Amino acid sequence: MPDVTRTQHAERIPDSVAASRAPDSVAASRSPEATRTYWDARHRERDDLASGGHIGLDRPGNEIFYAVRLGQLLTLIGDLSSPASPLFVLDAGCGKGHFARSLARCGHHVDAFDTSEEAVTHARAEGGGPRYARAALDEWRSPWLYDVVLCVDVLFHVLDDAEWRAGLRNLASLVRITGRLVVTDENTEEPVARGDYILHRPIAAYRAELEPLGLRHTLFRPYGFRENRVGFHVFTRTS
Repeated sequence: MPDVTRTQHAERIPDSVAASRAPDSVAASRSPEATRTYWDARHRERDDLASGGHIGLDRPGNEIFYAVRLGQLLTLIGDLSSPASPLFVLDAGCGKGHFARSLARCGHHVDAFDTSEEAVTHARAEGGGPRYARAALDEWRSPWLYDVVLCVDVLFHVLDDAEWRAGLRNLASLVRITGRLVVTDENTEEPVARGDYILHRPIAAYRAELEPLGLRHTLFRPYGFRENRVGFHVFTRTS
């Protein structure tokens, strides 16, 4: 089984090459349209786990990778909710719906969307409880706010800073008072580009966008999966 390295979700390149690439050059090399085309093709050509998981792993490896992330996620938001007062959860950038279906099985009411039509079509065919739609991160609108807004392994694939900022701010606007925005990224102090489709942003960049909107960074929990440096950043709405 191949090792999971820091080039998560991207074709592997030597670390020396990845480290030498400036974030600006990576972002400039991939337009939002090219990125969407890439993800449509990836969801069309790869199975339900590899398409949104780690393409450097075989299926058993991705099964473990999904299980580890789901286990960590459930410790953050809970695996049960009251039937009389269920949690309302939004899975933003849901891919083929693996986490959305898992959260629905735990009793949560789940809305889920993805920018890839291929992914959403697959997720709808699987069913399992969530309500699916196609939208970009900055396009989703809802008549209600959510207890938890979740965005797993999505934002570091958004290379354009303006698009990243708009998507993050829109997700923040969907969190109710005392609710949580849970996003995943490395816990880094500097931007880190890896491959052609990954740009890890520093926690200071997230705080700069979210704190003025009333969300406070309350926790970072790493995946703890091999050498993977990504983890869950939890922001709690306090105002």
